[in-house]
Amino acid sequence: RAMPEARVSIRDCTTSDMDRVTEIYGRSVREETASFEYEPPDLSEMQRRRAALVDAGYPYLVAEIDGQVEGYAYAGPYHTRAGYRFAVENTVYVSPNAQRCGVGRALLEELIAKCEVCGYRQMVAVIGGSAQLASIELHKTLGFHYTGTSKSVGYKHGKWLDITVMQRALGSGDTAPPDEGLGRHQP
Repeated sequence: RAMPEARVSIRDCTTSDMDRVTEIYGRSVREETASFEYEPPDLSEMQRRRAALVDAGYPYLVAEIDGQVEGYAYAGPYHTRAGYRFAVENTVYVSPNAQRCGVGRALLEELIAKCEVCGYRQMVAVIGGSAQLASIELHKTLGFHYTGTSKSVGYKHGKWLDITVMQRALGSGDTAPPDEGLGRHQP
């Protein structure tokens, strides 16, 4: 297990990181309920997903401890219709040996900062399984507020699962009109 005082380094994800990203996500798909996917995607599918987000201008980050990728985070479209282009949905995954060591927090803090620079105004977290207390608490400490629970919308590992939705403003949020030139995702 990584030490809590370990130095976490956040940087943009590269194609060479995708083996480790695929490993982290695959384990989560197989063993946990954060994702409602049943089968872990292979490396080529994960590379395709990353490329689609990066090509659209969304940030995709990794966290390293001692040169080893221990987590990743990215933003993507909250919804694809044009009126939603100033809102993003965040995703954060951390390897089991680096959980509760500040990796998720460091990733999410940097993701928030990058999304603000891009001109996004709202970030939404759709947390799979309302029992994901660590994820809910992480989001709460970084300014997200609870906006709702959708009951039993997923089924995995033999049980019905809720999703918890949380949201936070980015930049000036909804207190001023957005800069129409900054919303990077223009469907």
